[in-house]
Amino acid sequence: MNLTEEFWDNKYKTNDIGWDLGTVSPPIKAYIDQLSKSDKELKILIPGGGHGYEAEYLNSKGFKNVFVVDVSKTALGNLKKRVPSFPSSHLIQNNFFELVMTFDLIIEQTFFCAINPELRALYAEKASEILQTGGKIIGLLFNVPLNKTHPPFGGNKEEYLAYFKPYFHIRLMEEASNSHESRSGKELFFNIQKK
Repeated sequence: MNLTEEFWDNKYKTNDIGWDLGTVSPPIKAYIDQLSKSDKELKILIPGGGHGYEAEYLNSKGFKNVFVVDVSKTALGNLKKRVPSFPSSHLIQNNFFELVMTFDLIIEQTFFCAINPELRALYAEKASEILQTGGKIIGLLFNVPLNKTHPPFGGNKEEYLAYFKPYFHIRLMEEASNSHESRSGKELFFNIQKK
């Protein structure tokens, strides 16, 4: 499976991005909306952020420490064009697995299900490594069998728990009740905290 920088950049250049909702995902928006004023200082990472609707929403709500990492220069450029106020230094063209920064919160929106499934255990380990003590991952995971040869790849709660339990306390991992209509009944919302 050849999920290279070129593969992903071509997806954005040709607009072959069927997973892209065109807006902030409702369950993630609801989570952001319940954060307090003191949370505005959180250092937040959105891995594989693509067009970055969640980053845009956080930015509009006054969160100033939001970082998006993606291998696609085109996707990051599209986010910057749409949200000129978003700090360029917070748009990181890199591989998530090569990050050497630390964060308080990771917002997961399609990235985990876009990487080669063979990297899922490594994702859990890397996320734990780059999170501060007590840091969290919140977000969405597909809860359906999807593709075997190309992203997005699906899965189920039992599989996901096996990856995350060695590194995280599972606070919540349940079917999302407020998914975008195109994903209704197909997503798990999860909130896990670094051990």
